Amino acid sequence: MLNERQSRILEILGTDNRTSVNELSQKLDVSSVTIRQDLNHLESQGLLKRVHGGAVLKDGDDLDNRLGINYDQKLKIAHKVAGYVNDGETILIESGSVNALLAREIVAHKKVTIITTNVYIARQFRKNSKANIILLGGIYQPDSEALVGKMTRACIDQLNIDKAFIGIDGYTPEKGFMLRDLFRAEVSSHIIQRAKDVFIVSDSSKFGKTELTSICCLSEIRHVATNEDLPQEFKEAFQKANVDLILA
Repeated sequence: MLNERQSRILEILGTDNRTSVNELSQKLDVSSVTIRQDLNHLESQGLLKRVHGGAVLKDGDDLDNRLGINYDQKLKIAHKVAGYVNDGETILIESGSVNALLAREIVAHKKVTIITTNVYIARQFRKNSKANIILLGGIYQPDSEALVGKMTRACIDQLNIDKAFIGIDGYTPEKGFMLRDLFRAEVSSHIIQRAKDVFIVSDSSKFGKTELTSICCLSEIRHVATNEDLPQEFKEAFQKANVDLILA
């Protein structure tokens, strides 16, 4: 977990995208030495990028950027969802910032095989000889580091998946669960059809948002994992649909 000051740094970066050591020192009323130590720690966790005199969050779908937004909430979700994974299972972790943290949690505490369509998620464990990671093939998307396309779907067809964990960019009752990338959406829909058990994993900011394309409707999902700040209307709708709502 991050301390309160480090979480505040991420909040500032989430608003401004770029900040300086001097600015943070003044806003947080601590020395520049302390700020530099905080920035070094946050960079080591993959949550920001150090630049001369300060730090930035990357643009677009880059997971280094997305991890830093609502980090503490996402970490709580990841910790809660990891408890649903059992030793010996074969699980597929698709993409998204909460799923990147979920992969870390699972590898730290479970003996499982993790299949992923995301290079960033697989790359976290390049120095971990105990992690059993399978990275699927496909067309590489540099911003999100996701693998997509016909080859990815063909790989999925060869696998027996106990549980799948899918990230989203939006959800409304009318449109269902959505992504903003058409190619990633094709892969996610395919995973949902193939897996024995599916978890939607996202922080609550995505609920109520409309994005480019739908990947599935609520009736196709057994579990939705998010944080306690989920608006009451969604909590009631998921409970009415007999969806297992996991709140962290």
